[in-house]
Order: sequence, then structure tokens, then C-alpha cells
Amino acid sequence: MGTERYKVTLAYDGTSFFGFQRQGTTRTVQLELEAALRALNWQGKTILSSGRTDSGVHASGQVIAFDLDWPHGTEILFRALNAKLPEDVAVKTVEVAGPEFHPRYDATSRCYRYQLLFAPSRDPLRDRYVWRVWPPCEVDRLQAAARLLHGTHDFAAFGTPPRPGGSTIRTVFSAGWQAGEEGMMWFEVTANAFLYHMVRRMVFVQVQVGQQRLSLDALQEAVEKVAPLTPGLAPPQGLALKEVQYARDLMTAHNRRQVAPDEE
Repeated sequence: MGTERYKVTLAYDGTSFFGFQRQGTTRTVQLELEAALRALNWQGKTILSSGRTDSGVHASGQVIAFDLDWPHGTEILFRALNAKLPEDVAVKTVEVAGPEFHPRYDATSRCYRYQLLFAPSRDPLRDRYVWRVWPPCEVDRLQAAARLLHGTHDFAAFGTPPRPGGSTIRTVFSAGWQAGEEGMMWFEVTANAFLYHMVRRMVFVQVQVGQQRLSLDALQEAVEKVAPLTPGLAPPQGLALKEVQYARDLMTAHNRRQVAPDEE
């Protein structure tokens, strides 16, 4: 069968990881993945990923790729990887990709979800996956704030580029809030790419608006004119990389490849 490039979708609980990217012997998602692959006779030096996530940030749709000589098919590779990985990382899908597929450069968009819990005291069963906020936000103000984030803008007030001097212009395709049960709300945002800390910064600022600590006009100025805002980030545990989207024809995506920066 020979060596193939595999595209793998992952979920992980980021609580006990120091982020995604390998950092020596520090426990990261990449370190665990590469250890599992080496147990399957992987000979590569590093896996490819759709982007990095910070310490404490989760994922339900992180995408990685690697080259592997595996004669047993994708279903057995799926089971073998999950058998080698720790309990806080799981493979969701495995498929064969084109030899030039890159999970970061070929991505057309990314979707993040951030969860809030409006509660006056801690909730041990949910706190590792939410930002607990009190007093609660006004939902109408949150929705109005999210609408201001749509479109192509210079988002320099919301994050920094992964490389010094890099562009801070990004296109947000959708952004909005949904209400759940028992004080839960979540923010979902889809964009072509994200600046470093951009989603957590967006959420922090919107919570300020929702609690009437910041005006919608100030947020609009930040989006449209890069006006400075109150410093601060939403904590990492409420954030998850939900999905990375790709063009149907991966080779077409490769041919029109654009560098998408590392994200949260």
C-alpha cells in the first residue's frame, strides 16, 4: 500500500495540557499524539495541525495530518490510535488525504465555541468548560455586540498576529450567541482565520458590553477604527475549537493555498 497522508479529526479536554504545540517534554496534545504514532511505527519528525490552542483550551474538531506506511486501512488505524492515546484525547475520524494536503494552509474557515455560565457561585460539574460570569449579561446587548463583529475588519484591538508585522485583517463570516438551559450561553464565531487570543478577547469585550460596563459604540469604534479597549481576556477553559472547514477538492485548496495564522 505504501505511505499515505492521513487526515485525522480530534477532540481533547485541554484542562491538563499546556496547549497543543510540542514544548520539549511538557505535556501537550502534540506530544501525546506523536508518542501514540511512534508506537505504530511512525517515522516522521512532526505532525501537521490546523492551528495551536492555548493551555486549558479544548477542541472537538482539531485537524491534524501525518504520513504513515499503514497497510491495515483507516478503520484499524482509528482504533489503534485511540487505544494508544490517553483518556483526554480521542480520534473522531480518520481518512486518506491527498499527498499535498495541509490542515492549516488548506483550511477555508475555522469555528470556535465559547461557553458562559451565569451563576453566582461555582459549579464543580461545569466550571472546567465554562467561564462563570456574575452578574448575568443582557442577552440583547450580547447579540448586538456579536453583530458588530461580522465582516472584514482590522481586528488589531482583539489580538496579535502570530508573526511580528503580520496582518491583523480577518474576515468573520458569522458570530452570534445562543442560550442554553440553567444559565448557559455560548458564542460561536466562524472566520477565515484568527489572531492570537482573538476569540477570548472578543468574548471578554462582549461580556463587558452585556454587563453595561462598555458601550456598543466603543465596541464599534474598536472594530471599525481599531480604537483601544479595556484590556482583558476571557479565561481559556470556556473555549473550544469546534470545526475546521476545507474545500471539497483538497487539491484545489492546495493550489490556491493561503497562509492561515496560528490561533487560540
